Amino acid sequence: MVSHNINNTKTQFLEHQKQKMGLIPVTVVALWYVIVVFVGFPLASNAELDSSFYKNTCPNVSSIVREVVRNVSKKDPRMLASLIRLHFHDCFVLGCDASVLLNNTDTPTKIESEQQAFPNNNSLRGLDVVNQIKTAVENACPGIVSCADILTLAAEVSSVLAGGPDWKVPLGRRDGLTANRTLANQNLPAPFFTLAQLKSAFTAQGLNTTDLVALSGAHTIGRAHCSFINTRLFNFSNSGKPDPTLDTTYLQTLRKTCPNNGPATNIANFDPTTPDTFDKNYYSNLQGKKGLLQSDQELFSTSDADTISIVNTFASNQDAFYESFKASMIKMGNIGVLTGKNGEIRKQCNFINKKSVEFDLASAVPKEVWLAHSK
Repeated sequence: MVSHNINNTKTQFLEHQKQKMGLIPVTVVALWYVIVVFVGFPLASNAELDSSFYKNTCPNVSSIVREVVRNVSKKDPRMLASLIRLHFHDCFVLGCDASVLLNNTDTPTKIESEQQAFPNNNSLRGLDVVNQIKTAVENACPGIVSCADILTLAAEVSSVLAGGPDWKVPLGRRDGLTANRTLANQNLPAPFFTLAQLKSAFTAQGLNTTDLVALSGAHTIGRAHCSFINTRLFNFSNSGKPDPTLDTTYLQTLRKTCPNNGPATNIANFDPTTPDTFDKNYYSNLQGKKGLLQSDQELFSTSDADTISIVNTFASNQDAFYESFKASMIKMGNIGVLTGKNGEIRKQCNFINKKSVEFDLASAVPKEVWLAHSK
């Protein structure tokens, strides 16, 4: 997660938005929050994608993805949550087109990577794992499987490996040709959003309240850096006091992990009971005022919210949570997909293909030879 002080980040972001968009002063302090009109791409229908898309061209793609993710997660269980988050952060910006994977480039076209957007900077994990998967897939089926589909498959595999639900992933996405850092700053919800802000961010992507609560359940696994919760623990809403929605015993536990002005690299479990198991405990935690992020606890502690009944249902019925999570993941995975002749199948996930050619040449032959032939 971001390593700089979160209060400074909020201020910097608001100033950035006012300068860029001419916004009037705002009274609600929010990182990455802009009321966004849904623009730029249509929602794709499920009919455009097919779980058997690679049946004849790359039949083993799912098992290849699973093998790489399984091997990585044995050493780093947190990676399962990180890969689900990476898919989420891709789909909320330009749709599920692997734009989040693109690095900064100047040629053949200038790309400002989404990886340096406020919600992603110093916090995205799993980019190297996606590259490992891509290499393995290219060895088996060169030029066939998109990075966007790899992200989607990796998210599903991560759910299963953590003990969560599985589903048939609709496939056939193609990779985008650009990224959009501005949209990343606008579209991705922040860890201290209010419920109204969360709903706005999800509605902008064509996702409803049930989708919001179900997809938030991915926080049943993984960890967050203390910088995302520090103000909740010590100075909520500039009150000099902790967030009143936090259980007092849980508060003291979190303060030991995340002391005031402590190391920014400290991390806390989203689920204090089963941090690496994909289960319904996330919702039970919300009922007990033990949601790690403000945006988590908002789902249950916002007065008279329609999300409360959904939380209660998922807390009492894990099957109901799993079914909703599966449906919402498929729905999210259909946002703004490129199919047919749109986009491309990237050779390397971090660069569009014309840029990839340069890197292939540079890595395949000695530098002196490459330079001689490139003059």
